[in-house]
Amino acid sequence: MILYGLKNCDTCRKALKQLPQAHLVEVRGEGVPSAVLIKALAEFGDRLVNTRSTTWRGLSEAERSAAPLELLQQHPTLMKRPLIAVEDRLYLGWDKSTQEALQS
Repeated sequence: MILYGLKNCDTCRKALKQLPQAHLVEVRGEGVPSAVLIKALAEFGDRLVNTRSTTWRGLSEAERSAAPLELLQQHPTLMKRPLIAVEDRLYLGWDKSTQEALQS
């Protein structure tokens, strides 16, 4: 199980606490592999880009209009977190449905 997120993100810390078997990949330093990003974009679409983040608010209108894949590759902290990969399944965020699916 791989958790893509930030070590200082409260939501990622909550998820890691409840998923001790998960390995954290720090997106700020390591990034998210392109294949994972492409699959996540196909599955979650625009929900993958966190438009409520500080990073998003710091972007110009021209930067915001870029393709989501390009945005996430240039600014990995724009990704909604956590993105959790379990074998061939992806989960986005740490809501009740994700918690139930991963802790059953």
